[in-house]
Amino acid sequence: MDLAPLTEDTALAAARRTLDLETQGLAALRTALDGALAEGFSRAVAVIREAAGRAIVTGMGKSGHVGRKIAATLASTGTPAHFVHPAEASHGDLGMIQEQDVVIALSWSGEAPELSDIIAYTRRFQVPLIAITARAGSALGKAADIPLILPAMPEACPNGIAPTTSTTMQIAMGDALAVALLSLRGFSAQDFRRFHPGGKLGAQLRSARDLMHTGLSVPMVPEGATLSQAIVEMTGKRFGITAVVDAEGRLSGVITDGDLRRAFEGGGFTDRAVREIMTRNPRTIGPEMLAPQILAELNLAAITALFVVEDGRPVGVLNIHDLLRAGVA
Repeated sequence: MDLAPLTEDTALAAARRTLDLETQGLAALRTALDGALAEGFSRAVAVIREAAGRAIVTGMGKSGHVGRKIAATLASTGTPAHFVHPAEASHGDLGMIQEQDVVIALSWSGEAPELSDIIAYTRRFQVPLIAITARAGSALGKAADIPLILPAMPEACPNGIAPTTSTTMQIAMGDALAVALLSLRGFSAQDFRRFHPGGKLGAQLRSARDLMHTGLSVPMVPEGATLSQAIVEMTGKRFGITAVVDAEGRLSGVITDGDLRRAFEGGGFTDRAVREIMTRNPRTIGPEMLAPQILAELNLAAITALFVVEDGRPVGVLNIHDLLRAGVA
């Protein structure tokens, strides 16, 4: 194999050509959803949504790699799914496919011979078969209950062989199915967190209720307390803030380090009542606010701590360090 001279210009030209062709593929797919692909896509979403079992995704070669990604995306967004390798299916893994499942088979040509046993199995046991292929007249396209025929666009590979544009379009179709199902199910951020508890994404989906300090850790003094009592509370709890509550435990205001400095400058310091210098109508958050929103609130107000309030009562407190430890900031 003779290597062509490599220059920055030739590398960038190849990259631009690749992205241009893959972008054209996605544009063609988007146009198809307004036309020939619309009815099939809607039927596919309905069949997957109504299935009592799982979505079984299968494909060979690069289509198989895409299929694994689609199965993972479906499973993480509320649609039970897993990938079955077509070659393994012929050696016992067909038992992983049940009559209440729905099979999603990927093959750009629609002629992958390894899919034949899965196709025959779905026909024998009346398992719904959705095909994602570029050829309606292929073995897969003709066998499918719902053929999703993708526009036949050229591969970005200069030889027109290596799956590039085709796999990009397959991934996009899988994402479209997953997001459509997610939307119809009303899959929320809290639902998402159940399947993504770890890492940066898990941290982003944690709420104030998950992060806040509660119970005796919450700095709190009654309206009738003096500043000296507030200082003791603030020093002991180490949040640089204390809540001021009325006789019913409702939040009347807060005392911050800044309030203490201003009170000291005004004279008559420690024996003053907290109600005289507290900040009324302080910025608070609800227990279900997500961590990124909490961080935005802190940054917007240029503060480091917030009380979490429910039914007018402070039920928790958190500060910027809690968000940092959780991996949000």
